[in-house]
Amino acid sequence: MKHLGKGLLAGASGVALVVAMASASLANDKLNELSKSNENWIMPGKNYSSQNYSPNTQINTENVKQLRAAWSFSTGLLHGHEGTPLVVNGVMYVHTSFPNNTFALDLNDPGHILWQHKPKQDPAARSVACCDLVNRGLAYWPGDGKVPALIIKTQLDGHLVALNAATGEEFWKVENGDIKVGQTLTQAPYVIKDLALVGSSGAELGVRGHTTAYDVKTGAQVWRVYATGPDNEVGLADDFNSANPHYGQKGLGTGTWEGDAWKIGGGTNWGWYAYDPETNLFHYGSGNPAPWNETMRPGDNKWTMTIWGRDADTGKAKFGYQKTPHDEWDYAGVNVMILSEQTDKAGKKRKLLTHPDRNGIVYTLDRENGDLISANKLDDTVNWVKQVDLKTGLPVRDPEFGTRMDHKGKEICPSAMGYHNQGHDSYDPTKELFFMGINHICMDWEPFMLPYRAGQFFVGATLWMYPGPKGDRQNYLGLGQIKAYNAITGEYKWDKMERFSVWGGTMSTAGNLVFYGTLDGFIKARNSDTGELLWKYKLPSGVIGHPMTYEHKGTQYVAIMYGVGGWPGVGLVFDLQDPTAGLGAVGAFKNLQNYTQMGGGLQVFSLDGKNPYSEDINVGEFDSKG
Repeated sequence: MKHLGKGLLAGASGVALVVAMASASLANDKLNELSKSNENWIMPGKNYSSQNYSPNTQINTENVKQLRAAWSFSTGLLHGHEGTPLVVNGVMYVHTSFPNNTFALDLNDPGHILWQHKPKQDPAARSVACCDLVNRGLAYWPGDGKVPALIIKTQLDGHLVALNAATGEEFWKVENGDIKVGQTLTQAPYVIKDLALVGSSGAELGVRGHTTAYDVKTGAQVWRVYATGPDNEVGLADDFNSANPHYGQKGLGTGTWEGDAWKIGGGTNWGWYAYDPETNLFHYGSGNPAPWNETMRPGDNKWTMTIWGRDADTGKAKFGYQKTPHDEWDYAGVNVMILSEQTDKAGKKRKLLTHPDRNGIVYTLDRENGDLISANKLDDTVNWVKQVDLKTGLPVRDPEFGTRMDHKGKEICPSAMGYHNQGHDSYDPTKELFFMGINHICMDWEPFMLPYRAGQFFVGATLWMYPGPKGDRQNYLGLGQIKAYNAITGEYKWDKMERFSVWGGTMSTAGNLVFYGTLDGFIKARNSDTGELLWKYKLPSGVIGHPMTYEHKGTQYVAIMYGVGGWPGVGLVFDLQDPTAGLGAVGAFKNLQNYTQMGGGLQVFSLDGKNPYSEDINVGEFDSKG
């Protein structure tokens, strides 16, 4: 594990150390303050808790039917558009799929592009990207008076880049991974204090997953930790899992693998982060082990498929809970982590972390020490696991739905896409409800042997996917759900079926609303108390990102990126026909092409379509006098 700042701190005077700590603290304070404002949306989940919740009530259940298109923006690209734009102090920052362009828009005149950054990348990155050429968003650092405010972005070719937020000029650029061995970047980076955090992609090519922190001012690497390997490289604190030793402690990053298989063992993380400034722990999930064929990697394969609590300053892990030991189904556990403070069944107020996993279980942990509070099925049709033993934390498998060589497993629910994938869900703290976009897809699975070759796909399984038991299997529809969930009681307040997966996630508001997009190209608003559909709008293309909201000059806007693609859209995007192509997605979404086509952009809404141009028709007009 590399820590470039170690020597500097050891030899620095006390004054210098205090100044450095104060600078980092100030950056956090600025981000916290900005995140509380209705005018801003400074992180993919709005704030460090990643709740994707807005306290704004201007748009509510009484008037949401008056939402109209206010303005729009085309990115000029066709591939899938995941994530959501950021809004900081009257400027919107929009990201795109490969080649990962970035645009800054003036919200006083959104037809005016303040700057644009269009990087030149190695086109070879396209050939090693797993599931379309998506990107999940941007990060913002507020500056410190000496270094300007920065927009941090990832590029598919493995680079992390910092841009001057005012001008779009590159401030620094570092290589986080090598595309020659399949290491790509699709994640939204994450800023904590003066650190820019980023994971890696490429488990389907045998990449060994890592998480890295860079000095946000210089781009220098501060620390790097891995999902597999020796304890010092995995970054385990001395008291790792001391509160739950049954989760496993030392020596398991190599001891639960056969030989050196951990070196190509996967465990990448390309999903979302959350952070608690009080504990200084950040949380995320490591992904699936490689290859998918479980016969080729005996053991629990730690620490893939793990929920982590790590110290932000050092990367050292205080706890790690492995949800799916020896994963047999590609249930990559990188999904959203949402932080809350709730009273448990025993009446104790606790700092919680809730995580809806690909494996079909929604987990809630004590985020201070990793205690497992609850583990409930996302849908009663989950069948690979009978239940999760809360004392041991282990899943009680149903062997009928396991996978093994020389056997075709059938009717396994969920599919490798999970009953939840990359979508960024939301939490309403006033209702204590989580609003989750769900896949409803099952599969047949047949493994095969294959050798590892650097930079080539290393999967080892053929998949057939289709709607779950509640869907319309004859017509390949009914592939998704949306649900309201209480993590303390384990109950679902309401649930609704959707034609296709609710892939992108949700946003909830104090206006008693939950917004989300659909793969067939709608943005919808439901009553968050009842699930009643109150409003919808047809977009030019399907949605795989999540909505956001901001207020500008007293008007609340709702924005969403559209552009079908991602894993569910690979068949449409690349014109594939074989139902097993796209790692099984082509068959499951064979009818998607009948409801939407490609095309990326941003659509913004307001009550009655109010916008800067309707308020003053001369805004944005050419003035020959200057």
